[in-house]
Amino acid sequence: MSLNRTEKAAVIDEVKAQVVNAQTLVVAEYRGTKVADMTKLRKSAREQGVYLHVLKNTLARRAVVGTPFEVAAGEMAGPLIYGLSVDAVAAARVISDFAKTNDKIVVKAGAFDGKLLDKAGVASLASIPSKEVLLAQLAGLLNSPVARFARVLAAVAEKKEAPAAEAAAA
Repeated sequence: MSLNRTEKAAVIDEVKAQVVNAQTLVVAEYRGTKVADMTKLRKSAREQGVYLHVLKNTLARRAVVGTPFEVAAGEMAGPLIYGLSVDAVAAARVISDFAKTNDKIVVKAGAFDGKLLDKAGVASLASIPSKEVLLAQLAGLLNSPVARFARVLAAVAEKKEAPAAEAAAA
């Protein structure tokens, strides 16, 4: 079933609205993927805040014109599923993780920060820890010197109290 002109314009506008806020675009071939598997992928994407849709490639190319994702327009051919995310790694992680367990999903390309990513680039982007994990690691690093300093102060206080306690006991 083909779309009429107003429906195509609506799809382009919807995708443009997602592209404006997104940091990452990932495209993957889904040829031969079962409906149940696609449902799992979509559910996982929703949970991670990833916009994941099968789009007509011509409409997707029009939606990314004039954006940092325009570099990926040449890769938009064949049966593709498009993942867009505000989180820099979410789309890459969702699609790459799913591709590890389903050989029918093949990551084709991606775009991040105006640069075209190949399959290896998308995989390396997906391997970056999430924002929450990075913030937790940073907090741990910042907390570590403070905790060590507190232990040193406690040890110094114990040493100073030990002679006073011995003197009081004598």
